[in-house]
Amino acid sequence: MTLALMVGALIALLLLRVPVAIALLVPSLVYVVVDPTASLGIAAQQTVSGVNSFPILAVPMFILLGNLANVSGITDKLFDAATAVVGRVRGGLGYVNVGTSFGFSWMSGAAIADAAAMGRVQVPAMVKRGYPLTFSVGITGASSLIAPLIPPSIPAIIYAVTAGLSVGALFMTGIVPALLLVLTLCATSWWLMRKRSDLREESLPAAQRFRAVLGSLPALGAAVIILGGILSGIFTPTEASAIGVVYLLVLALAYRALDLRRLYRTLLQTVETSGSVLFIVASAALFGWVLARERAPQLAAEMIFSFTVYPVVFLILVNLLLFVVGAILEPTAAILILVPVLAPVAEVFGIDPLHFAAIVIFNLMVGLLTPPVGLVVFVLASVTRTPVPTVIRGLLPFYVALVAVLMVITFFPLLTTWLPTALGFA
Repeated sequence: MTLALMVGALIALLLLRVPVAIALLVPSLVYVVVDPTASLGIAAQQTVSGVNSFPILAVPMFILLGNLANVSGITDKLFDAATAVVGRVRGGLGYVNVGTSFGFSWMSGAAIADAAAMGRVQVPAMVKRGYPLTFSVGITGASSLIAPLIPPSIPAIIYAVTAGLSVGALFMTGIVPALLLVLTLCATSWWLMRKRSDLREESLPAAQRFRAVLGSLPALGAAVIILGGILSGIFTPTEASAIGVVYLLVLALAYRALDLRRLYRTLLQTVETSGSVLFIVASAALFGWVLARERAPQLAAEMIFSFTVYPVVFLILVNLLLFVVGAILEPTAAILILVPVLAPVAEVFGIDPLHFAAIVIFNLMVGLLTPPVGLVVFVLASVTRTPVPTVIRGLLPFYVALVAVLMVITFFPLLTTWLPTALGFA
């Protein structure tokens, strides 16, 4: 009964558009006050412990890393290099869009940052060269989902802390699905633009192509530092975030893209974003403690087992649930609320924790493109000054590609577990 009231109160507050952190915190505090065996001291301890974690320190650092990448001119360097390499191909800017997002993703770790950066640069460039606006915003939004799958994926850090998994292992888990997504988006781009023979860039001289590629190498250095350092064991993901920030800061200064005023705005934006994320994490830690105390995972497992004993059916049900939740909740909040309940049930079904993590993260990222919340939709509409219905129409063809990738990830677990196992992370 108590558990039902807690969940009901949370849903009611969310429907009333109360901020997620408050919606998590209020029912938890009421529970602590009413329950004679609990105390405010325990509540404070559980709340603080949610953010008092070395891995969680990587979140604000990687947010700063993405913000620095946004203002440092790195996006332009990557776009120029990708255009020089594949721009001559029919519909080449579609591949350039995906490739640039893939390169930028190694520094941003968040779909919102990728959509904001790519939307400002690539959508106007594509429209200017004759690409349909709907296609331009659609592929930009779909390719932004690459960022949360590969290092330094912020959703992976949040999931790892919530489920007690290795951050490095989750970083490696998302690389193969990200590559699969890249190939699928390129194939979709080819299909949509296959009849547009007019969409070709002029062939550049070899020397100019070489200079464009050479100019992008320093921008890719952050990816080498982060991934290379983690794989080699030189430093942890948290330490990699700090080293990556220093590298990008030096690079931005070298490009003369950062003055004191812009640096101040970048730091302020990082503090605001980090504060909101960590407030949700702290509130969810207390809410999770209440769920565990009320045996929510065990009750969920019993309920699901009464419905099915087949892991495949369980995964289908989870995907359907996440489609709904992802459309109405921001991914960080959804991970913090659902993972403490669903992850233990998945283990009972014998599902590999890394495989399950990949499913949850990717499914919730698709929610970023799904109204009514759909944060990427509104970011793209804002930065490109495109009506929201137009952005949604542009995204529709790419939903098929995204759902196809999700199904492959769901039913072929080796795609998510092979790399972290081969590298010794699992």
